[in-house]
Amino acid sequence: MTEEEQVEQVEQEAPIAGIGTMVFGKWDASEVICDDPGLAPYINLTTIGTPHSGGRHANAWFGKSKLSVIERFINNLMRTGKFSGKKQHCVKAYEQALDKIASKDGQNPLQKFIDAIVEAAPCEETTRIKVGAVSQPKAVDSSPSRRLDIALRNIAIGAATATAKSRRTLTEGIVSELSKAAEGDVNSYSVGKREEIERIAASAR
Repeated sequence: MTEEEQVEQVEQEAPIAGIGTMVFGKWDASEVICDDPGLAPYINLTTIGTPHSGGRHANAWFGKSKLSVIERFINNLMRTGKFSGKKQHCVKAYEQALDKIASKDGQNPLQKFIDAIVEAAPCEETTRIKVGAVSQPKAVDSSPSRRLDIALRNIAIGAATATAKSRRTLTEGIVSELSKAAEGDVNSYSVGKREEIERIAASAR
């Protein structure tokens, strides 16, 4: 086989650029880097079209690991409160938030989103162990899947509560929470909760 034929074969086998990697058709997810080796295998940014799977992974074993973290974050935004059930509204608010972050920093906003997840994910937490009739707290390491769950939940709660009793829109709340969390700012709700969880776990070792 000649060199030209080998090159043609490689080009045919290569995936089509942009399929499943362009989030909202604007930002390339293949450029994003996760600095946390524990979370990296569980962070899935593959998105094809609208981030709406209809819950087809709900009953599959570890099915949520195959679900895009973008859709999981949007689902967390509408858990309770005034955004409950308003998925289209949450999708638009998240897309506009990424637009604002991109215009402000001039970088890929998905990188800031992943950095915020890494900063908000607690490494350990507490559980209660019963010895006889006495129940006492004990520090345990968090699994990567649970760390991702807690990070997404707390970032979404922080973004939603930023709109409470104020004229802030959900877009502004997401931008504020992601910007603070990505920098590890303690004023961020999600980073503050992570430090609180780890502080309680450190005292229970």
